[in-house]
Amino acid sequence: MKSKKGAIITISAPSGTGKTTIVRRILNDFPEIVFSVSATTRTRRKNEAEGVDYFFIPEEEFKKKIEKNEFVEWEVFYDNYYGTFSSFIEKNRSKGKPVLLEVDVKGALKIKKIYPEAILIYIAPPSLKELLVRLKKRQTENDEELKKRIRRAKMELSQKDKFDYFVVNNDLSTAYKEIKVLISTITDRSN
Repeated sequence: MKSKKGAIITISAPSGTGKTTIVRRILNDFPEIVFSVSATTRTRRKNEAEGVDYFFIPEEEFKKKIEKNEFVEWEVFYDNYYGTFSSFIEKNRSKGKPVLLEVDVKGALKIKKIYPEAILIYIAPPSLKELLVRLKKRQTENDEELKKRIRRAKMELSQKDKFDYFVVNNDLSTAYKEIKVLISTITDRSN
């Protein structure tokens, strides 16, 4: 008898929308879900841990992994490479474990092409004006980076209709409750 493969769930949202906070809550409330840690060439921030937040690898090594087809999806994002290891997804799915990926819009759409059964969830800010306020509050980007992130958010929002679910984060706890119901349904936890 063939065992049931685990679900693939992607969460995408513009920077500053609350996706990382929501992903952490999902992982806390759904211990059966495995988080797919992405690889990146960007510099590690002081609060980040290797293998927990990202796998931090040099650009040359990342490019070699691209050549070897080790990523299910990868992209250059703000001058750094980001990617999701195919082997990680396959290993956990074959064990029947649901896999959660926090990826950008383009990455989510690439995953959907390879895994049509993947569930794509998009989290949107209430408005671009509110997104700019949130980004300024966190004080991690300069003015030029803020402009890039807003341009990127506009592009991402134009792709929202390609996602299975669309959640507006007006209020973090309300948005999380909505996503929690979706995750429960996807993982058959409600049964």
